[in-house]
Amino acid sequence: MAEETITSTGIASHGASRLPSVEVDSFNIELKDEDGFVGDRARKAAFRDILERWRKPLRRAGEDPFGKERSEDIGKKVLDSILVGDDTEASAVVHSAIEEFAQELAYVTRRLLKSKAWEKTERIVVGGGFRHSRLGELAIARTGIILKADDFNVEMLPIRHHPDDAGLIGALHLAPSWIFEGHDTILAVDIGGTNVRCGVVETGRKKSPDLSKACVWKSELWRHADDEPSREQTVKRLVKLLKDLIAKADKEGFKLAPFVGIACPGVVESDGSIGRGAQNLPGNWESSKFNLPASVVEAIPQIGDHDTAIVMHNDAVVQGLSEVPFMQDVKHWGVLTIGTGLGNARFTNRSSKGDR
Repeated sequence: MAEETITSTGIASHGASRLPSVEVDSFNIELKDEDGFVGDRARKAAFRDILERWRKPLRRAGEDPFGKERSEDIGKKVLDSILVGDDTEASAVVHSAIEEFAQELAYVTRRLLKSKAWEKTERIVVGGGFRHSRLGELAIARTGIILKADDFNVEMLPIRHHPDDAGLIGALHLAPSWIFEGHDTILAVDIGGTNVRCGVVETGRKKSPDLSKACVWKSELWRHADDEPSREQTVKRLVKLLKDLIAKADKEGFKLAPFVGIACPGVVESDGSIGRGAQNLPGNWESSKFNLPASVVEAIPQIGDHDTAIVMHNDAVVQGLSEVPFMQDVKHWGVLTIGTGLGNARFTNRSSKGDR
């Protein structure tokens, strides 16, 4: 019966458009203009480029408040402290960069909102590492104001959870509800161009059946960009992280579901292969001979007494799914993730208070 449920609803297909709570209207849209990919204008590196441009005239005059430190090396915490610090010139530089970046983010968002896949979008949440800073929150808020001034009736909000947690918590919404019967946790994986993060996610279903109380119990991070591993070494390390977490969850007494939700960059095909967009991952992940879900199942065929089930989807989709419980007052909503690239996904709730 379980197998029949999976097939009839399509919720167990990798990269599925139909999930338990939402329809995924689009993800990983790659819009272009005369300068190339539109999303590149609002990724994390773009903010650093903008900051550098605002510093140049001051540097030429010998008055750069940041000294000789490279813009890409100035941490978000440092920039956040400068925003409220006593150095008004340094603060003005950061505010200027925020304003210009917000204009770029608004440009990208307008392009998305004008596409057929994003029409009637009522709310957009913004995640990714850039969001986890005061400067990121200001840029998001300023973008929302710019869009409203341009008569776009859309709400722009920072993603609710810490972006690192959101990329894991969202995996809960890849799973059919029957997976949770008799279980209180799942395994989740978030693969990025710099890091691999694996975690044990508590469902919190006893407190809140809609999964709004879900949280990450424990997570492990591996910064693969520092090690420059091969694809096979990456998979091997990922499997080790999962096995370690399985052992820790078992020792703690959690009832771990036989399910792994995986978030991965790129266009995820229904068979678990990656069509395109995985160029920042170590090795060739777009090869027809490589299938990450199959590799993980081969290494971890069972969790507890049950066969392992795996669903993989685009990383922006999964991060956005962490917002499902809090989006029930609207029908159409989307997510943007500002990181190595600018990820995007658009959703329609399958049932909601905002359903019309």
